[in-house]
Amino acid sequence: METAGMSNVVLTRVDDRLVHGQVMTSWQKATGANKFMVIDDEVAANELTKTVLKGVVPSQVKLGIFTVQKAADRLIKGFKPTDKVIILVKTPITILRLAQAGVSFKALNIGGMGITAKRKTFYQNIACSDEEIEAMKELIEMGCNVTIQIVADDQKVDVAKLLK
Repeated sequence: METAGMSNVVLTRVDDRLVHGQVMTSWQKATGANKFMVIDDEVAANELTKTVLKGVVPSQVKLGIFTVQKAADRLIKGFKPTDKVIILVKTPITILRLAQAGVSFKALNIGGMGITAKRKTFYQNIACSDEEIEAMKELIEMGCNVTIQIVADDQKVDVAKLLK
């Protein structure tokens, strides 16, 4: 069963840069989104980061920054019929936590995930930690279609096939 608010979600994207040029020029235009929902416990607690993110979003797009728990509550509650929402998270682990809190996801777009001390190359410019790979596997098992697609015009790459 689909979570009430998910019918208004036009894109759920993992991108460790959250809101930036690709999201603004490619994804917002392709989806017609009028709301961005950034979900990250650390970002939600950091006033400076929240101010910076709010400063890069165009005035016609509303930005909400949520902890995982507040986001789960908001997604379960739902949105206005006119809302078109892009969910942005830094890691697929966040989406798994939301799913475990009762939010269902049909699709997950993997965008920017750069190399860090814990991440190794997974596919081209996408890097994942072991925990992130496990999170994607669990989401796929839950029926979520996980794909890599950097910009809207790119061909989708099925993560389930890469994990075999």
